[in-house]
Amino acid sequence: MSSSQLIILGFALTITIGALLLSLPCANVTGKPASLGDAIFTATSAVCVTGLVVQDTCTYWTLFGQAVIICLIQIGGLGVVTMSVALSMLSGKRIGLRQRSVMRDSISCPQIGGIVRLSGFILRATFVIEALGAFAMSFVFCRQLGLAKGIWYSVFHSISAFCNAGFDLMGFNGKFSSFMSFVKEPLINIPIMALIIIGGLGFLSWSDIKANKLHFRYYRMQTKVIISSTVVLILLPAVFLFFLEFSGMPLGQRILASLFQSVTPRTAGFNTVDLAALSQSALVLMILLMLIGGAPGSTAGGLKITTVVALLASMVSVFRKRSHIRLFRRTAADDTVRNASAIMSLYLMLLIAGAMVINRIEGIDFVSCLFETTSAICTVGLTTGITPGLGAMSRAILITLMFCGRVGALTLVFAAVSSRSDQLSQLPTEKLTTG
Repeated sequence: MSSSQLIILGFALTITIGALLLSLPCANVTGKPASLGDAIFTATSAVCVTGLVVQDTCTYWTLFGQAVIICLIQIGGLGVVTMSVALSMLSGKRIGLRQRSVMRDSISCPQIGGIVRLSGFILRATFVIEALGAFAMSFVFCRQLGLAKGIWYSVFHSISAFCNAGFDLMGFNGKFSSFMSFVKEPLINIPIMALIIIGGLGFLSWSDIKANKLHFRYYRMQTKVIISSTVVLILLPAVFLFFLEFSGMPLGQRILASLFQSVTPRTAGFNTVDLAALSQSALVLMILLMLIGGAPGSTAGGLKITTVVALLASMVSVFRKRSHIRLFRRTAADDTVRNASAIMSLYLMLLIAGAMVINRIEGIDFVSCLFETTSAICTVGLTTGITPGLGAMSRAILITLMFCGRVGALTLVFAAVSSRSDQLSQLPTEKLTTG
């Protein structure tokens, strides 16, 4: 069995176990088994760290159900393979070459050497960062909800934010409807934004920063691309939202709202404003941010920053009549643009096809359907509010898109097609005119 097939099997098995646990009577407040559809959808959304829900996480699921959801989020965020290797390390078992190879593919590491040490670093850093995030938010949650409930809310949202999951315990219509009641609370906004950004930078970027501290020039080309692109993708949308969407807010609240809505689409799924009230141009901007996503080998989904940068760099190289793409005084590998083009094409075909089918089945406007399918395949979790009212077929489409987005569209293709290479033979070459 190939690495791709093992990764797919691991995610599918975790979703199945999660769905069975959520189906137990003790997992929801009705005291009866949850419907299989609701359990599968919620488990898929949690493992794929998406955040789309068909039942309110706060009011429908019990403490046991919420604990199952947050465990699934942690497993899905770090990766099923990473967690299985962690258990092997804790039990003292030897990590074989096959496990190291699968681990390398799971976190997009360029080599097998040092993969176990890197896994240990990832686990330690994850729990320290999540603990710090929970501690910062506890000052607000404990003050408003009491000690025990405040600590639980802090831990839940810290893990959910770091894993870019988008699940929250604020309820649909309760006192704390989503994070909208905290739009002007820095001790909620800033920790959540920091957790989302750190989780979305990628595990290899962490390792690079740890090794080279703040010396940017010594970072790998990939780390430089990820950090610089992340800064641009936070600031530019924030400026757009600040001047064109939230002009009626007080200055401090306006800054926080603009930054939060700029950070969260890639790919966390929280919101501090009513998304349904945003303009069409703002929704399209968020669709683009969701599509871009975070870094490879991170807790975030989407096309990945490096994919989009590679395509833009390829466009620049064509304009300048260069044969290779250049980034930070380095030449990218020849297959970079080919892989980026394949990933972009797959994602666009899947999310547009899904939106078209949901549009025809449900009769909902196409932009809302496109927003939902983009949110699903890019594992974001932002919604205009249509998901709970969708029928079984539409939910099945979103489940499929969430799974494809978390596992990786190319991973599914590699698992399905033959791994034999045709590098030893080549057909005659003929020019194909483009443009």
